Amino acid sequence: MLIKHEHINDSALRGKIRNAEIVLAGNSQLKIYGTLHCKSGRRMKRENRVFFSSEQEAISNGYRPCGHCMKQTYLKWKNKT
Repeated sequence: MLIKHEHINDSALRGKIRNAEIVLAGNSQLKIYGTLHCKSGRRMKRENRVFFSSEQEAISNGYRPCGHCMKQTYLKWKNKT
């Protein structure tokens, strides 16, 4: 259920986050996902931001973990490639 930020209004987004329907965000251009509180993610353009309901969903869509907010997961990913 990949959701593009430009296709959802702010109140619906907050509701999905509150209900834990959205737990991660990603950059569609860089194919990187991370936490909703990541400083890098907050700086990205709205049209590049996407949301995921799980880490597995992000991975299945071809995204890799963020090296800033998900350092341990990123290092595991990096060592596998």
